[in-house]
Amino acid sequence: MLGGMQMADAGMARKPMAGTLTRADLADVVHNEMGLSRSESASIVERILHHMCAALSDGQNVKISGFGSFILRDKGERIGRNPKTGVEVPIAPRRVLTFRASQSMRERVSSAG
Repeated sequence: MLGGMQMADAGMARKPMAGTLTRADLADVVHNEMGLSRSESASIVERILHHMCAALSDGQNVKISGFGSFILRDKGERIGRNPKTGVEVPIAPRRVLTFRASQSMRERVSSAG
């Protein structure tokens, strides 16, 4: 809960069709809902994002209930093809980050559109 409102509803303070939700927007929501100073609110947002990035860098997945999961996947080496020349080229193994929205988030997004 964030100031009497579920975290998934915290973004409702945002103007409709405002484009992209930014760190500053998140800090404003924390400031408005919790009554903390703007600098404290920005610091909280930064710390949360820092912990999420650190966990992902350490190879951990990040799951936020009611929102979704950030999942790391290791992809093996494979053969790709240059679309211009048609020449086969090896694609090196790599780690990729994917996001999978929770069921409630998917339902909310599909009903909004």
